Amino acid sequence: MTRSILITGCSSGIGYDAAHGLKRAGWRVFATCRKEEDCERLRGEGLESFLLDYTDEATIDAALNEALSRTGGTLDAVFNNGAYGCPGAVEDLPTGALREIFETNLFGYHELTRRIVPVMRKQGHGRIINCSSVLGFVPMRWRGAYVATKYALEGLTECFRLEMADTPIHVILIQPGPITSRIRVNSIPHFERWIDWENSPRAEQYRNSLLLRLYKDKTKPDRFELPASAVTAKLIRALEAANPAPRYFVTTPTYLMNAARRLLPTRTLLWLTGRS
Repeated sequence: MTRSILITGCSSGIGYDAAHGLKRAGWRVFATCRKEEDCERLRGEGLESFLLDYTDEATIDAALNEALSRTGGTLDAVFNNGAYGCPGAVEDLPTGALREIFETNLFGYHELTRRIVPVMRKQGHGRIINCSSVLGFVPMRWRGAYVATKYALEGLTECFRLEMADTPIHVILIQPGPITSRIRVNSIPHFERWIDWENSPRAEQYRNSLLLRLYKDKTKPDRFELPASAVTAKLIRALEAANPAPRYFVTTPTYLMNAARRLLPTRTLLWLTGRS
């Protein structure tokens, strides 16, 4: 039987590549996006696509029901991938911005996961794969909001994996580092909405660092950046391995930072990440 997967955040980047890559690998893919125009574009490319906005519980419910109606009530896997960044210094970050980013980057993952667990229990198998980041276990300046959501996602996922150990459901983390995507460009509206950088005591630092990255260098690749297909390759391994690993690292910085956090004193690790 054809295996099925629901993927979130498929309009571009990791989700887009995963949807096409898994379809080529023989999976039935439900590629969801938060905007109807993106869903229409993906349908034109031969994908089954419909709305799912993590901030709207009604669309989570409708998307899952649509996928299940098309398969006859089963779903082999979910890849929670959709997320965004809100760059800025923590002291300049309004609490409302944190509430909003957590709705997408954590609470939406949790909502979709809770809804699919009864289905997977009933069918006797399933894989729930959460897309984290190297920033899920090491910090980086200007990225406090995103880092907070990914640290929280890692903790929630680890607890969930422990609790599901007595079930046939596998819970897996994928931890990319720098991947070619639109996340930097997509973060600009959130920065402009929430961060009053001109009145910040760090205004000069913004001018000499973050603003250059967001506006001048927004299409410049990061060091060690890999294409989104590198994540798709690890996703396929996580889906098709008989006994999947709890975590799959992607990109050299992720492997290096994982080793560094284990081997280096905290002060040294923070000095190293602070130079990025």
